[in-house]
Amino acid sequence: MITDIYNWQNQAKQYFIQEKYSQAAELYEQAIAVEPNTISYYWDLGLLLLLQGQEAEAQMTWMLPITEADEEQLQIWTNELFQVLQREAERRETLAEYSLAWLIRQHIREINPSYINNLLQIILLSLKLEKLEEIDNLKEWGLIESLNAKENEINTELVIKVIKEFLNTVPLHPINLDLIEASLPYLSDTHQCFSILLPAAMQIGHTLRQPLLAASLLELHLRLEPDNVEILRHLATFYQDGRNYFQGIETARLCYSLSEGLADKIFALHLLLRGLMSAGGYWQEICTTCQELDTVFQEFIKAQRIPLEEGRILRLLTPSFAIPHIKDAPAEFRAIHNQIAEIFNNYIKNFAESEGKNYTHKIINSKSVIHHPNKLKIGYVSYALRNHSVGWLARWLFQHHNRDKFDIHTYFVNYTLVNDYLQEWYLSQAGKARQLGMNGLEIADQIYQDKIDILVDLDSITLDITSQVMALKPAPIQVTWLGWDASGIPAIDYFIADPYVLPNDAQDYYTEKIWRLPQTYIAVDGFEVGVPTLRRDDLDIPVDAVVYLSAQRGYKRHPETTKWQMQIIKQVPNSYFLIKGLAEEETIKRFFYQIAEEEGVDCSRLRFLPIVYSESVHRANLGIADIVLDTFPYNGATTTLETLWMGIPLVTRVGEQFAARNSYTMMVNAGITEGIAWTDEEYIEWGVRLGKDEALRQQVALKLKASRQTAPLWNGKQFTREMEKAYEQMWQKYIEGK
Repeated sequence: MITDIYNWQNQAKQYFIQEKYSQAAELYEQAIAVEPNTISYYWDLGLLLLLQGQEAEAQMTWMLPITEADEEQLQIWTNELFQVLQREAERRETLAEYSLAWLIRQHIREINPSYINNLLQIILLSLKLEKLEEIDNLKEWGLIESLNAKENEINTELVIKVIKEFLNTVPLHPINLDLIEASLPYLSDTHQCFSILLPAAMQIGHTLRQPLLAASLLELHLRLEPDNVEILRHLATFYQDGRNYFQGIETARLCYSLSEGLADKIFALHLLLRGLMSAGGYWQEICTTCQELDTVFQEFIKAQRIPLEEGRILRLLTPSFAIPHIKDAPAEFRAIHNQIAEIFNNYIKNFAESEGKNYTHKIINSKSVIHHPNKLKIGYVSYALRNHSVGWLARWLFQHHNRDKFDIHTYFVNYTLVNDYLQEWYLSQAGKARQLGMNGLEIADQIYQDKIDILVDLDSITLDITSQVMALKPAPIQVTWLGWDASGIPAIDYFIADPYVLPNDAQDYYTEKIWRLPQTYIAVDGFEVGVPTLRRDDLDIPVDAVVYLSAQRGYKRHPETTKWQMQIIKQVPNSYFLIKGLAEEETIKRFFYQIAEEEGVDCSRLRFLPIVYSESVHRANLGIADIVLDTFPYNGATTTLETLWMGIPLVTRVGEQFAARNSYTMMVNAGITEGIAWTDEEYIEWGVRLGKDEALRQQVALKLKASRQTAPLWNGKQFTREMEKAYEQMWQKYIEGK
């Protein structure tokens, strides 16, 4: 029993601090018995019951005085209870006792359902505690309406915290856009808004592969800054990645019109070309844009060294990607590209030095050292070790590596947690796997710390971050393989090729030493093939028709090659042409229909196939074709390998550049010469001959089937031994100082 009416509260407070809630509650119950009209006792007793998990009892305790209050008392007493619970919730948050804070705030919400700052706090706590079901109640709580009403009591800092936590914890939640749109008036600091929304959009668009959601996020920022070029750059990319080609092209045009410096113009032209070529069919504008890019490149090379920050430096190399799709002139192309790559390399080195980075390598120059003292450390760096062409083709090298002689390290750039079977496979085969983000300096630091002997770049210029890593030279020997043509970066020592994929004089215009493997620069043990979903009768094609197929993305659709293809269709009776690949549907149809009409081919002989997202089903569907017609001047690579694996005759035109000789080397290494054309006329002749001569088609198909057991193209183990031998020879040259 309470004997000292003045000291019992101190005792209760001590119990409270010691978390002896039942003892404290007992004192309050006794106090209420002595002083039943002291209303504050009920608030404290209810809180103590709540902290013991007795929610119903707590509510009953609070309701005892409230049920007997008049209107004036009701408001005063409700506010008192609100303040008691608010103070305790804030105290628990300070102590990081989030579960208790969340519980208390739920009761505050029952007392005052429309108090927006409490709702915001509940959201923050729900996200921290992963109570994601609470987030689904937001619309019922009227949060969006309260934000739109711009109530004076709203805590702006709290709004910003909630947006950050939302984007960090549940970036794909459907309420995100509504929440951010309603919060825009509280993000009046455009720099702060930029720093929140852009990184979130990049994670959503690139890492989580939801480009149109990322675009919607950036569209909201444009309401605050309609001419923010950096936002527009990313927005153009996301539109294009989400196949909203028209918007992607228009946004890229706007980027170019707002770009002032040469570096910004180069990248804006890249974005425009990226959109036009992905859509397919905008050939005239592609050519004029390409000429403009060439002009701006030349101006940039001639200009005095312009100070550039990291973002602009990183954008210098990727724009070159478009040019080999348009013309086959490697000596001319590399004369410009290599200079840009050298400037890029110098910028990156200077930037790294300004950040205190210096990746020096111990000079080994001893002819008595024949072998590495331990196993050679081979590092592979790429963003594409996933469901991507590089991911499908590189896996045999990883599978067959001799782990007794080589210590394998794999650096996953922009590692994503989304479900990807192939990425998981690489993680299991990667040796020491490093799951990294998009910071080039951090990736290079990791490679340097791991003391990699030979670093192999699988991306070339297709990812700016990988180019930055290679320019930093974190390994003493650096090699480019598979992802694209050589990057031209001076910090890279070797480019892996073979006797066919580059002409004999290619070294004249490559800065890297061309390392030619004895047979093929790529080999696979095969491909998974699913169940086909295409049938001739579904496409209204007669059983006895000759079916030609071209399965390439819009990037590779060149009007000159398309003319050859139409001339083949015209000369082969009862033939049909199937067209498949990512592109803007109406634009690519107009492109093909126009050329068909010009060449006198009835458009009813063309079929446009839907995209199939399963790789194994896509390969099975190739079987509908009698002949596959390759693209030029940019051949197929993965599609060529898949075609040959499926035993389908292929017609390819051999050019001078790496991209125009991929199919050539693959066919030679599969033991096939039928279909290899050295001139435009030969391409048409082979196409017609294979279409008219069924016996020849069968002969090629049988040779391809037999090649699976004998050809270098299908021998991943032998290829891996040749790559490993190359690594050992590169290391030997290095230690001999050559």
